[in-house]
Amino acid sequence: MVAPSYLHISLIAAFWLPMQQVVSFQPTLSSFRSRVTRGHHPSTSTSSTIISELSESKTSTDAPTTKRPRRRSSNKKKRPVQQELKNPNEVVTWRVYGIDVDPDNLADGSSATETSAKANEESIPLEKQYLTEPVLRALLSRLRIKTTDDVTFALPEELKDARVVRRSIDARRRRGAGPKYTYVVDVDITREKARDLRFVHQSGRLELVDDAKKNRSVSAGDEAESDSKPKVVICGAGPAGLFCALSLATAGFKPILLERGQPVEARGKSIGALIHRRSIDPESNFSFGEGGAGTWSDGKLTTRIGRNSGPVRFVLETLVKYGAPARILVEGSPHLGTDNLVRLLRNMREDLRALGGEIHFGCRASQFHIENGRVTSVSTESVEEDTSAPTSIQQPDAVVLATGHSARDVYEELHKSGVPLEAKGFAVGFRIEHPQRIINEIQYGQDWGGRALTKRMSTDNVNMQHFAKYEAAGDIEHTGTLPVASYRLATNEAYDGETNRGAYSFCMCPGGQIVPSSTKDGELCINGMSFSNRDSVWANSAMVVTVSADDPILDQYRSTHGTLAGLEFQRDMERKACKLGGGNFTVPVQRLTDFVKEQVSTSVPSSSYRLGVKSAPCHEIYPKQLYTALVHAITEHFDKQMPGFLCDEALIHAVETRTSSPLRVPRDPNTLQAGGVDNLFPAGEGAGYAGGIVSAAVDGLVVAAAIKAKLSGGIEMSEFQGMKSVGFEY
Repeated sequence: MVAPSYLHISLIAAFWLPMQQVVSFQPTLSSFRSRVTRGHHPSTSTSSTIISELSESKTSTDAPTTKRPRRRSSNKKKRPVQQELKNPNEVVTWRVYGIDVDPDNLADGSSATETSAKANEESIPLEKQYLTEPVLRALLSRLRIKTTDDVTFALPEELKDARVVRRSIDARRRRGAGPKYTYVVDVDITREKARDLRFVHQSGRLELVDDAKKNRSVSAGDEAESDSKPKVVICGAGPAGLFCALSLATAGFKPILLERGQPVEARGKSIGALIHRRSIDPESNFSFGEGGAGTWSDGKLTTRIGRNSGPVRFVLETLVKYGAPARILVEGSPHLGTDNLVRLLRNMREDLRALGGEIHFGCRASQFHIENGRVTSVSTESVEEDTSAPTSIQQPDAVVLATGHSARDVYEELHKSGVPLEAKGFAVGFRIEHPQRIINEIQYGQDWGGRALTKRMSTDNVNMQHFAKYEAAGDIEHTGTLPVASYRLATNEAYDGETNRGAYSFCMCPGGQIVPSSTKDGELCINGMSFSNRDSVWANSAMVVTVSADDPILDQYRSTHGTLAGLEFQRDMERKACKLGGGNFTVPVQRLTDFVKEQVSTSVPSSSYRLGVKSAPCHEIYPKQLYTALVHAITEHFDKQMPGFLCDEALIHAVETRTSSPLRVPRDPNTLQAGGVDNLFPAGEGAGYAGGIVSAAVDGLVVAAAIKAKLSGGIEMSEFQGMKSVGFEY
């Protein structure tokens, strides 16, 4: 106890008094030490006495005192020393996010909708046409560049150039404000001016664009010098297969494209026969044919793999090259529409053939012959008599499997051939349809919903009549216009009675219609589609719940079908829906308000589905866990996110089962070849490596790059690594 007490007092002295005066207190400390050694234990009073003595010694000392220099606070930030710029006049690009513009400010004829329509008629680049005076004013305000009221459409001297990269609609009515158009703008500015304006890199707000990334694109590769072109068989003419074939053909390879369906012109006739005569062609329909399932859909070009990445930009620019509207390069949520896709695919087909590629329609890959870990031949079956279609292709250098998620027979054949397959998560549910005017009101509010216009008189009249009552009751007067409203809903807390599942909207089609995506009689599956104008009076979206690869609801299917349990589950749900609808592609429906109460609707509103609907207990189709989770998501999440979503006019249509493939063909992460098969390359959505048009197209490019690297070394491996994509999981 003695030593610690002495040390304690010493520390008090050392910290409480200036360091240079501590030495003068040695007698006092010695006195304290002698008291301790004589047996006097330090008490509270003793400590106080010692401290008092120390204080007295301090005041009585004759040692000269010096005023301690005042120490600066360490918390104060030092003003940064402005470093001299090496290249002050070098022009660099900064990307500015979140430039908000009121739609009314664009009502002078310079709205993005009207501007993009003129893009092909005028010589001004599209990104310049979007840079209207209201957008420029908002940009300069954001950058704190002073302007005067008489400034018209002209860049200030601080900026060398500016162009719109993306435009989207923000329908969130924060603090009572209405919807806004939100722009992302690239500005060219010297390094010196950027420093003067205090540009600081802030992710998602103000970013210095990396020139290497900005200009990076996907190279097609050098043309093969050898007279013997590598022979690559590509199964499937969806986005993955087409972009893979184009990339290989441009590089001098010989792609042989096999598509079980028909080209878009003949495919349209097959679809017409289904709609008008209920006659389905199992090989040419809404799911099979040139362009894949996305051709007769909304043609969405949104993606989760990076909108501004090199491969994604390459895909969008390629689509524009073949006939897509140029606005997809700027729009935040671009879509093509079925009408644009038909023209685009025809142009792409002609170019592919001109490059030396072969395309065989109505030709299905029926069997893959594998010997010694390599595909030695591919057997085919022709739906129609085509003298040019091969019955088999011998010794292909590479085989690309890009058949889409509806080609269940192909995956069953792979399983029989010993190609490794693995189960993956997927999602199933229904398609829900609302009148578009209701979605407009929920998203834009009563004051702005009436300004969601399509330029189709009958549709716009229905919308404006709905909002006329609000305009009459209040002082609402807007001149700006908005696109028809859409939505996106998701939650990971859809409770199924035991655990939480994911639930989300998928492939939302504003101004669209519901169509059959079945591929054979006795199985009923539906999808949504829109034309480019999105001008119908309905809005529809898939509303689905996740099913994991090891989900207990698959146990009964897993016991008899193993890895293919997910496929059989999908089939079973489609058979149930077909039976409830009474067959002949009639769709069972139920009001959403009745669906959540588990009661059959006594009457149903009109539907966009043209083959007929029938009121039925749709709540009985799926296992109870999935139904419970979906109801919980709708009532406890979605209707709170979008008040009014749960309403009598909302109509459930059964069933939506093909949002994604329940299987994945595992591939080597470096070579992208299927496990154990040296020259088989799985690609796209059906193989489990994409989730939409753009991601499937990018995956086709990734696989093409891998094939080039394997067969000719035509690209740098670093470029290939940069393009690598990942599988999608639900």
